Amino acid sequence: MGRDVTAVSVSREDRRRYRDKVRRCLDVFARMLRESQFEFDRPHVGLEIELNLVDERGEPLMRNGDVLDAIAEPAWETELGQFNIEINVAPRELGSAGEMEQEVRDDLERADRAAQTVGGRLVTIGILPTLQERDIDESTLSHNERYKILNEQIFAARGEAMHIVIDGAERLDVRADSITPEAACTSAQFHLQVSPDDFPNVWNAAQAIAGVQVAVAANSPYLFGRELWHETRITLFEQATDTRPVELKAQGVRPRVWFGESWITSVFDLFEENTKYFPALLPICSEEDPQAVLDSGEIPQLDELTLHNGTVYRWNRPVYAVVDGKPHLRVENRVLPAGPTVADTIANGAFYYGLLRYLADEERPIWTRMDFADAERNLHTAARLGIHAPLRWPGAGNTDGEGAEASRLVLHRLLPMASEGLRRMGLDAHRRDRLLGIIEGRCRTGQTGAAWQVATVRAIEESYDVGRHEALCLMVQSYIEHMHTNDPVHTWPIGP
Repeated sequence: MGRDVTAVSVSREDRRRYRDKVRRCLDVFARMLRESQFEFDRPHVGLEIELNLVDERGEPLMRNGDVLDAIAEPAWETELGQFNIEINVAPRELGSAGEMEQEVRDDLERADRAAQTVGGRLVTIGILPTLQERDIDESTLSHNERYKILNEQIFAARGEAMHIVIDGAERLDVRADSITPEAACTSAQFHLQVSPDDFPNVWNAAQAIAGVQVAVAANSPYLFGRELWHETRITLFEQATDTRPVELKAQGVRPRVWFGESWITSVFDLFEENTKYFPALLPICSEEDPQAVLDSGEIPQLDELTLHNGTVYRWNRPVYAVVDGKPHLRVENRVLPAGPTVADTIANGAFYYGLLRYLADEERPIWTRMDFADAERNLHTAARLGIHAPLRWPGAGNTDGEGAEASRLVLHRLLPMASEGLRRMGLDAHRRDRLLGIIEGRCRTGQTGAAWQVATVRAIEESYDVGRHEALCLMVQSYIEHMHTNDPVHTWPIGP
């Protein structure tokens, strides 16, 4: 979740002051990079998981405040919609991934028991399939001032209702008068702490593999009762936070959910782009004078720069933070959906971290052999078509340029790279084999979370002669049962 803000009314003077302050923060950030202010020892990883709340039928439950009160643990927070909550998993070295899986399982089981005391269940899924259009309006935003201000500012910038159009297996064409459709998108976000010197290689590698990640982890095939993309979350998030009216889109103004447009040579490039291309959504200034703080030998928080950065939704976002008085840089990977199980989630993370490490260390980096446009194209192709999507990858695919099927690319080329990368990061062979074996299982069976959802809904519709919404409710109930076994999704039987 982004930083909380207090209630404000935004004036033109607020915007001017905020813009000036962001630029001052950027200058201080540049100085910190030049002066090697960043300390770095061993890379730490972190994880945030967004979840949905449902009732006993599997339909959305708009009671996140009551559920959080019942859980009563600081790691749990609100998210955008009243049917969302989020857990933040404490950072640690990658070698303790086994402990992370058990810790997250314990946390989720404990939280689910607490949710049941107020009539709810937790679901880790990319988009809650039982959401209906009536569930998405301003009244279902969480009671948090940040979300209210974001909603006001995005629609002030747009000047018109939001139009969401998605063509997939079926077609969706809806309009919305709030940002609440964004709340339908629930993700698992992986963080990796990196040094300033390593940051460009790591970020570039993360961009290069975004499509591969989505292809093997797709888990969002339904929205408002329609079967759409395998990972509908990608296009929904891009459209649901778009501040541009049609005219600005035609002029080529950049969207706030942004893949980017080029490989980078410094982390500074990303923060500079944010200040150059995107106006403020939350123009709130702190009292900190970042220049004076740095001159005094202390480390500035760079409040305005980080707040602004939090309103530019890159799929791989740069993060600046001060932890225990020391400045840190992280890559926040945002392309993956939540779920289906904790085992699947941790396996997705292991594949990501291992492949990232291997590619960032290559003597001839992937981004010197791959067009940036192909990396972006891969993301959207994978989101539409899932694990069988044709992805463009240097040295792989057909001579006609169609690309290699994602499952085959992962099995024959990328899994060995990920395994070696995890070895370099200190993960033992047993855990490497188990976690990457889950990714291998999906590739061999073709069964991702999205594929299981679609096959199960079709089986229910055929076997029980029920309508789509009832089939989705029955599928979600079955999904929750499987989720709690922690058996990876590629082993789940089709059907309710």
